[in-house]
Amino acid sequence: MMYQSFKDISILLAEDEKELAMLIKDAIGEYFKEFIIVHNGKEALKAFYKNKPNIIITDILMPHLTGLELLKRIREVDEHLPIIILSAHSDSDKLLKAIDYGVSKYFIKPFDPDDLLEYLEKVVDKLHLNSIKILGEKFSFDLRKQKLYYKDKVIELTKRELSFFTLLLKQNEQTCSNKVIKLTLWEDENISNDRLRTFIRRVRTKTSKKLIINNSGFGYTIATS
Repeated sequence: MMYQSFKDISILLAEDEKELAMLIKDAIGEYFKEFIIVHNGKEALKAFYKNKPNIIITDILMPHLTGLELLKRIREVDEHLPIIILSAHSDSDKLLKAIDYGVSKYFIKPFDPDDLLEYLEKVVDKLHLNSIKILGEKFSFDLRKQKLYYKDKVIELTKRELSFFTLLLKQNEQTCSNKVIKLTLWEDENISNDRLRTFIRRVRTKTSKKLIINNSGFGYTIATS
């Protein structure tokens, strides 16, 4: 099967030109597990928190939040998520800002979908290569498959608990703040600190008390080997 490595990858496309968005989906969407389309930056940010895509493709000029604003907001939560910017113009100032915010690639419209697919293949290969994270206490986490293992045994976790592990791992061993955890896992809900602590206790009960490290009053990090 062509692009076999894409079959478990989800893409979020943020493009306010609806016809162009559908053209891109028709050209490459069939190869991926999921290909989500939104039409403004606000919808894109919400879909990022809800759907946890592996890759984001975004137009640089959109209503509500521009592609650059979206990129900046996502980088506050996830430093490593591949984000591809689309633009109708080669604007050096915007390009430099995109680089500052950690954009993965910049495509100028119109572009050949085959060129986009070729680049996505490189991104996906890198995602697969860096998928397995070795943790402390004999645990490991597969970011691609969204599974936590103890030795070779899969630990059954809820979708929110799996998202919690993904969030902590993407902090690159830095402490993840309580605010970011609440925003990412519960979106628009007003979550109390007590509810967050209850959630953490449940995760520790399923895994290990030493796996999730509390930075008192600020947030949490994950023990790595």
